[in-house]
Amino acid sequence: MENRRSVFKKIGVSLAAIFGAGVAAKAANKASTSKEVVGEIIMDQEVPLFSGAVKHGNTIYIAGKGAHFEGDITSHTDHVLNELQKELEKNGSSMDKVLKVNVYLADLADYQGMNKVFRGRFGPNPPVRTTVATYGGVPGDSLVEMDCIAALD
Repeated sequence: MENRRSVFKKIGVSLAAIFGAGVAAKAANKASTSKEVVGEIIMDQEVPLFSGAVKHGNTIYIAGKGAHFEGDITSHTDHVLNELQKELEKNGSSMDKVLKVNVYLADLADYQGMNKVFRGRFGPNPPVRTTVATYGGVPGDSLVEMDCIAALD
């Protein structure tokens, strides 16, 4: 069973990479011909594949953060939430101002462990959230990846 999952995971990751590359190429081509700038793009990469954060109006959109080291779901979730917090604070927002979080789990069996760390990290009024288990795993072998949308100060 484990061997079969490994094969399916490799196939899924390969298909995701192929599909993602096609979508990225179309988006890059469209972006290079477009002259309209929608929001302030914050880049931390010399040759960007995507933006780490984009400010638009009074909101900020933070790209997915993962944990790319050995560990369990609690250590990965804690790391990802700390990274989101750093990115938010660096750009004039905070965990209390998060409006929406997307959570991507490599394995749905980690749902309860992720929730234990997630609970209380966004203040007394938690954001809306979507949680899904990904087919083929999370990129970089992270057990969890999260992105968010937040209000700016």
